[in-house]
Amino acid sequence: MIKIFLALSLAITSVVVHADGLKTLETFLRDVTGGQARFTQVVTSPVRAGETQARTKTSTGTFEFLRPNRFRFDYNKPFPQAIVADGQTLWLHDVDLNQVTARQQQDVLGSTPAALIAAGTDLKALGESFELRSAPSAQGLDWIDAKPRQQNGQLQRVRVGWRQGQLAVLEIADSLGQRSVLTFTDWQPATSVATERFRFTPPAGADVIRP
Repeated sequence: MIKIFLALSLAITSVVVHADGLKTLETFLRDVTGGQARFTQVVTSPVRAGETQARTKTSTGTFEFLRPNRFRFDYNKPFPQAIVADGQTLWLHDVDLNQVTARQQQDVLGSTPAALIAAGTDLKALGESFELRSAPSAQGLDWIDAKPRQQNGQLQRVRVGWRQGQLAVLEIADSLGQRSVLTFTDWQPATSVATERFRFTPPAGADVIRP
């Protein structure tokens, strides 16, 4: 940007589009009490020495949530796995290993991407865990950037994209240089989600780990 006029124009435009992302998030937190959708997750790892391109891994599954603090990710492909938050405990079930990890939800959920879309109830509450700011609209989406206030965690940055008020994309970057992009489709309202979906009982014979 060489000309001052162009710089000023871009700044004004940024202010206008920046207002949309946070406004959309505020409306989502206030009005959307739950729902379910399909998702595709693409994880891209940093390029290793001697490699010419990054490695990627694609997973698919379903996502459900009910406020406050209940959500469920069911990974179907390539390997079955479930992540369930029942409001008290965060459960991770590796089906192939028949292994379950159980953690206190309040200890691990605050500065995670799930907190942005499933746990939070208002911008003020989210602001205690994240620095939030709107970002320029791109790819037909309104965006927000969220940076964890906790400096020593693995999570480095989260970007959330909205399409006409509906959650569309969740981008996650971690301290290891790994990038994960979740794309959501086929949203259904909260009335289609039963509370029983967030109750988890370890399968018989499962190895239950409580760190």
